[in-house]
Amino acid sequence: MTVAAEPAVAAERRRAPRGSARQSIVAAATELFARRGYEATSVQEIVAAAEVTKGALYHWFGSKSELLTSIYRELLAEQTQRLREIAAGGGPVQERLRAAALDVVEHTAAHLAELTVWARSAHLLDDEQAEATRRERRRYHDLFRDLVREGQQAGVVRGDVSATVVTHTFLSALGNIHTWFRPDGPLTFTEVGHQLVALFVGGLHTPVESGPVRDRAPS
Repeated sequence: MTVAAEPAVAAERRRAPRGSARQSIVAAATELFARRGYEATSVQEIVAAAEVTKGALYHWFGSKSELLTSIYRELLAEQTQRLREIAAGGGPVQERLRAAALDVVEHTAAHLAELTVWARSAHLLDDEQAEATRRERRRYHDLFRDLVREGQQAGVVRGDVSATVVTHTFLSALGNIHTWFRPDGPLTFTEVGHQLVALFVGGLHTPVESGPVRDRAPS
């Protein structure tokens, strides 16, 4: 059983600059996890594909599971920082909401392999690693939800639907595209994502109040 790294050591790994060996390890692991699956890929196969030693891998990552988690958490940290900057920026809230939705689509498209590996393998992690990652994911969700709430308070986003429901519906739909998306299909992932954004933005509009729909009298 691999012993988890001490907090100070793990923090030092996260602070260390990315070197060519680390990038090679991440790239090799991502490709192997995507092609063979996380459980079926051994540390030896990763270091062989990355052309590094096991010592180099364990310098950066305490275990194979930490490697998987690190790949996702670093991408999630990038997404969260980008969302924070968009939310704090100037301009009407509806424009910032659309920019936030497009940003997460484009970031996901740029890192589709890594994020798909995570979506398929996260359930294999131990409870401590999974909970730490869920907490970080919730920070992103909370930022997105707060932006939706800002729109509701400004009267430009429909208030008859919970901001939490709006947020989870959009982000869950995006996060599950990998379960049905086909690279050889008629649309690219980015095109599918942009259509999802169009549905999201269109669904935010405050509904026009109207009376009950009545059957049309026969002509």
